[in-house]
Amino acid sequence: MTTIGIIGAGHIGSAVAEALAGLGYDVVIANSRGPESLDGLVARLGPRVTASTAAGAAEAADIAVVTVPLKAVADLPVAPLAGKIVLDTNNYYFERDGHIEALDRGETTTSQILQDHLPNSKVVKAFNQIRAAEILTTGSPAGSPDRRALGTASDDDDAVALVTDLYDRLGFDTVSAGPLSESWRLERDRPAYVTRQNAEELRANLAAANRLP
Repeated sequence: MTTIGIIGAGHIGSAVAEALAGLGYDVVIANSRGPESLDGLVARLGPRVTASTAAGAAEAADIAVVTVPLKAVADLPVAPLAGKIVLDTNNYYFERDGHIEALDRGETTTSQILQDHLPNSKVVKAFNQIRAAEILTTGSPAGSPDRRALGTASDDDDAVALVTDLYDRLGFDTVSAGPLSESWRLERDRPAYVTRQNAEELRANLAAANRLP
């Protein structure tokens, strides 16, 4: 059985844990406050979900999800995630993370920052441009009229294929923005961000995005 390790147990992390456990994955979830702080969440989500430390979730993971504030990326374990696909849900909120000049100037992306921290992992953007509650409530079967689409981006084809499969099983079409260098098109203050859109509309919104305000 494939195990998903989720580092970060906020709204998105908790919703992704529930969604992926519902697909039959074993899920190990961690936060910065320790496994005991997740007792209530684990009890609510059922026997497929257990709590651990960030290192423990990374070790257990066949596939990892990183859903921590950007300012916490530097604290993520590196060695246990080597060789693994790592889903990155992050967006840049300077109000929370502080200003990062390379992002302000459009010289890098949040996903590239994570990839730089995890040089031997396969980082892929996922679940960053949908509200947490909508992960569990807005999917529909393949072929449904106006099916919602979600975006991804990666330098690794296998990582894109994995996210595409997960999205489809959760009820969403997939549109790739391209490599990690283009992942900014999916982020905050761009047309594709937290907008309910089908695949055609998402492609148009990605194309219409501006790099800088």
